[in-house]
Amino acid sequence: MRGRLLPTGLVLFAASAAAHERTTSYSRWDVRGARAHVSVGVAEVDVARFAPAATATLGAYLAERVRLLADGAACPLAEAPRALATPRGRLAYDWAVSCPPGARLAIRSDLFAELAPSHLHFARVTRDGRALPERMLSSGERTWPLTAVDEGTSLAGYGRLGVEHILTGYDHLAFLVALLLVARSVGEVARVVSGFTVAHTLTFGLAAFDWLHPDRAPVEAVIGLSIGLVAAESVWTTSAASRRGPAVVAGALGVLAVVRVLGYGRVPALTLAGLALFVPCYLALVRRVPRPAALRAAVAFLFGLVHGFGFAAALSEAHLAPDRLAQALLGFNGGVEIGQLAVVAVVWPLVRAAAARRPVLIEVGSAAVAGLGTFWFVSRAFG
Repeated sequence: MRGRLLPTGLVLFAASAAAHERTTSYSRWDVRGARAHVSVGVAEVDVARFAPAATATLGAYLAERVRLLADGAACPLAEAPRALATPRGRLAYDWAVSCPPGARLAIRSDLFAELAPSHLHFARVTRDGRALPERMLSSGERTWPLTAVDEGTSLAGYGRLGVEHILTGYDHLAFLVALLLVARSVGEVARVVSGFTVAHTLTFGLAAFDWLHPDRAPVEAVIGLSIGLVAAESVWTTSAASRRGPAVVAGALGVLAVVRVLGYGRVPALTLAGLALFVPCYLALVRRVPRPAALRAAVAFLFGLVHGFGFAAALSEAHLAPDRLAQALLGFNGGVEIGQLAVVAVVWPLVRAAAARRPVLIEVGSAAVAGLGTFWFVSRAFG
């Protein structure tokens, strides 16, 4: 009975985790008196995943979920939504609304609220010719009252959102747990976590300032693969697993590279081919070297670079002004690090206690995390 419940629980958790992936959208408002013009942009992959029924009438869906309120009531449409030209992978619509004169105005976003409660929405407003600071709306604050004086989202506000982002970013948490499962000492924990932190901070900044802008879909897929690989390493090194395991994984990645060449999937074929070469080399090396801690720290750094691009998705598409972006980057990344350290402080003692009393729990936990990472990789690469 217990054996049948474990796979069921993993499937349910995976489905729940998929619903908490990082998703972002943005809106730009030009409010003049009682009339406003707005444009709203979303990622095409988010619409397909979280609102597929709205694809045919996306403009109406966006206008219903991103609203200008006058004294708490939605302002009626003055111009119907129309599609805008966008870069590949993005969708955008604009429309106009007309509000009663003299009413207190507020912006509210309920995009993807049912299936993606961690969704972040950036709103930027120009009111009667004066630009207001941006505001990030999330599940904790869906409404932005447009007052005469508004300072936008503060440094502390971005910090809170960073903590919320890491604690609901289940794939990043799973990768962190996978790193802790293979660590053998406090020093090794410090090295792998430091490598991960330095790497994702680096690419987070580069992407947030728009110096690098990788395609989000393959980044999310490779994040899933990184989880599966690090967790599989724990199983590989602590059990009598078949030595053919790395070759099987490499062969599967090679097949996926061929499939991508044929036009299926989101991860570039060259990336898959490189991973097919990297995985068996890494797993073979980590089992042979007497002290693999430095090698694990290097892998944490390598995949941390990819995770940084995932974090940056929350800021890079908002196109903030440089001074506001610097504050958002500092606060958001600081919140991510605080949340990450809190997770390490809680999980690491539990991992060590489990390893001391029931070593098999580490192997079972690693196998579960590896399965979850594989699910994320396949669903994001081909879903």
